[in-house]
Amino acid sequence: MPNILYNQIAMKQKFGKMRILKYKPGDKVKRYDFKRKPLRPYLLMWLIHLIVWFKVLFRRHKVYRYGNKPKRPCLILASHAAFNDFYMLFSAVKTYNINYVTAIDAFYDMSTFLMRIIGAICKRKFISDMSLMKNLKYCTEKLKSVTVIYPEARYSLDGTTSYLPESNGKLAKFLKVPVYVFKLRGSYVSDPQWNKYKQNRMPMEGDMIEVVSAEEVGKLSAEEINERINKAFKYDDWQYLKDCGNILTYKERATNLNAILYQCPHCKKEFEMVGKGTTLTCTACGKIWDMLENGELKARDGETYFSHIPDWFAWQKQNVHEEVFSGKYSVEEECEVFTLPDSKGFYHQGKGKFIQTSNGTTLKINLYGEDKTIEYSGTSLESVHIEYNYKGYGDMLDFSIYGDSVWMHPYRKDFITKVSLATEEIRELHNKNIKK
Repeated sequence: MPNILYNQIAMKQKFGKMRILKYKPGDKVKRYDFKRKPLRPYLLMWLIHLIVWFKVLFRRHKVYRYGNKPKRPCLILASHAAFNDFYMLFSAVKTYNINYVTAIDAFYDMSTFLMRIIGAICKRKFISDMSLMKNLKYCTEKLKSVTVIYPEARYSLDGTTSYLPESNGKLAKFLKVPVYVFKLRGSYVSDPQWNKYKQNRMPMEGDMIEVVSAEEVGKLSAEEINERINKAFKYDDWQYLKDCGNILTYKERATNLNAILYQCPHCKKEFEMVGKGTTLTCTACGKIWDMLENGELKARDGETYFSHIPDWFAWQKQNVHEEVFSGKYSVEEECEVFTLPDSKGFYHQGKGKFIQTSNGTTLKINLYGEDKTIEYSGTSLESVHIEYNYKGYGDMLDFSIYGDSVWMHPYRKDFITKVSLATEEIRELHNKNIKK
């Protein structure tokens, strides 16, 4: 059994700003109770709206409405790129009666007490959860609230639409309320997760789109509703940056861009890219790109290949697709393992292994003194949540299991973005095989 009884001060130094809890063999691990009913968030909403007003005061923010104004109860599906999204949401929905789904790590960041009294509904990412469905129904039927979900279930990786689950249409039919899409522009490019440079004066815009009315939700099929949602959700924040003539003045704007652009289009090598200052360099072949103030990339010499960052990202995604569908995809990586059973803090579980092939995903870890092998079939993982340099410690993969969240820190540079892409491709491959 690995030694996880660290001195508290040493743990803080070793694991960045992560809050690591002590565990003794035989201790009962407290787990979050997802059956707790959400609260009607009247108490502090006046303060939330005041903070939001101050946060967007200098952002020249605008909200455009298409269709009827959201009236409770209703369901809003919102795009997710940065913490600014929450400010824009509350500036667009002028109600004190709002509930929204939030991952358990946000409860860890802000405290369960605070998150609950401002209307948050806790869940684990990318896992089927009947308690969540019941709580969403409770919000729309009993609390009559505006209920908000971020269906991408994570921050956008490249500033365009991330993976959208096929269950959105079914959820709308289950809740029997009007459905809106709230799509943001300017949030990602001013605060990307791989850099977090926070250009706080850059304008932000949002589209509040009614995609299914109260009359239509009972008549349309889940597939028809899903099609409308997917169509309304399309966005490209880098194109918005260029179209509006905004500029990235930050002198470190390309720093860590290698986190999402991990493969060189010139020599095809992976994990050899380095973003620093305003340049992106391949250390394998020496090719250099400059990141311009409008967000475009330009090669110092020779062909640029991809000037538009989402095009480079899409090329990588296609390469992963071909690797997975050909059956050649296979990775095995040693990782540092942590668990988050409740919102109080993480437990360090020592070292483990992450294994992924075209057939599925396997975690070989130690959980509270017991060796475990956790296997995900090709269809059981919709996607995987990733964090770049989480709490100053390093990149993280986040997997949900029954009663717990397993966070894994792989040692390989820029590894997590490819894993995220591969997980989605593996599911697509196996879903297609089932339909044959």
